[in-house]
Amino acid sequence: GAPTISIYLKPPGVISPGGSTTICCVCQHSTGSFVLYKGGRQLQTLEQSGNRAEFSISNATYEDRGTYSCHYLEGGTVLARSDELDVLVEEFRLPRPNLRVLPGHEVAAGADVMFRCTSTHPSTGCYLYLEGQIRAQLLLREQDDYTLSHVQKGVCGRYSCQCYTSHTPREWSAVSNTLDLVVR
Repeated sequence: GAPTISIYLKPPGVISPGGSTTICCVCQHSTGSFVLYKGGRQLQTLEQSGNRAEFSISNATYEDRGTYSCHYLEGGTVLARSDELDVLVEEFRLPRPNLRVLPGHEVAAGADVMFRCTSTHPSTGCYLYLEGQIRAQLLLREQDDYTLSHVQKGVCGRYSCQCYTSHTPREWSAVSNTLDLVVR
């Protein structure tokens, strides 16, 4: 079948000015080339190793904000386009939240796992990130906890969270500590 391509930020989350992150593009084919687009405009062909390519943003500025996507080409033909990835650059004004996982970071398959993102600031919401996923889970302040039921190996990985306020302009926290979830 046609290849599919995924795009994500590593580490995930909103970046502060001067901060850094990496845009990762992964495709199951590895013979072609990856091209990075921002807002529909071609930025560059990415250096790749195997089936992935990376684009580093260091010393981020507001100019780096935008919507990015990756195209995968073989012989000049676009075979796959990734979803769009929104990159946000914002000052961090809220305290860094703390992420905990209950009952612990190592669990048996089929167990229920609860992530708890706590902030000392009365923020309105937090995002729970899993590195490698483009979509974050939204945690609303009324319920700090996010439960994964009957976990399987697919939810293994590195989690973090980040909180914000609802007023405009939205204020952000730094990204929390990271936790590695292992499913046995």
